[in-house]
Amino acid sequence: MHPILFKWGPLEIRYYGLMYVIAILVGSYLIKKEVHRKDINMTDDDVMNFIVWTVIGGVIGARLYYVLFNLDYYLLNLKEVPAVWHGGLAIHGGLIGGITVAWLYLKRRSVKFWRMSDCVAPAIILGQAFGRFGNFMNGDAHGRPTDMPWGIVFPPDSIAGMEYPNIPLHPTMLYELLINFSIFCFLWFVLRKREHKDGFIFAMYFVLYSFGRFIVEHFRADSLMLGPLKMAQVASLTMAGVALAVIITKRLWESAIAKKTKGRNG
Repeated sequence: MHPILFKWGPLEIRYYGLMYVIAILVGSYLIKKEVHRKDINMTDDDVMNFIVWTVIGGVIGARLYYVLFNLDYYLLNLKEVPAVWHGGLAIHGGLIGGITVAWLYLKRRSVKFWRMSDCVAPAIILGQAFGRFGNFMNGDAHGRPTDMPWGIVFPPDSIAGMEYPNIPLHPTMLYELLINFSIFCFLWFVLRKREHKDGFIFAMYFVLYSFGRFIVEHFRADSLMLGPLKMAQVASLTMAGVALAVIITKRLWESAIAKKTKGRNG
């Protein structure tokens, strides 16, 4: 495995960047398909603008989140802060940044956030699956040493190989790739086929991804830490709790409105 797919002079095509491009292209197709199916008042140009701004917000959020949890290093190496090609994007920060920008964009366009969120959720988790393959080729987001038969010895010039030379490691990026792809299949081929309240699929994405990430994080060796706690596990529990609260609150609120409306009509 090697992080560079193609090199010609100063031009380099890296697997990590390629996976982002593929994720955006495939995700754009899926989102447009859902926007049309749900008859949301957005043109294809509107959808692409929404995706571009959301991706920008996600990348900035992912980088800032990572930098904040490695602040001692980046304060001494300020030139490295924008160098995302050297690694260092945290998905939870990306979700915070992306969702914030998406909410602002949709609010300005008078599009219902929760309805649009269900169109986006499957594309997000599929994009995360593509991204984990990029991590695998980079040799980052790696696991702890293992004696399991599927342990992988990463190249000596990779992040994992430099930290654990010639030692088999849990391929945690592949664990998460399989989990993320399974979640995508469930959201796209099962939940999407049924009628749900707006926001339900988006909330289920958070619950399922958070559960999977919490488990995978147990095997990770390069986790961002919050004191003695793994930040990804803390964030996963928090996001899963918020998502469940959204599901319950929306259902109770909509049920109360329905009863009130029925009482008036009665």
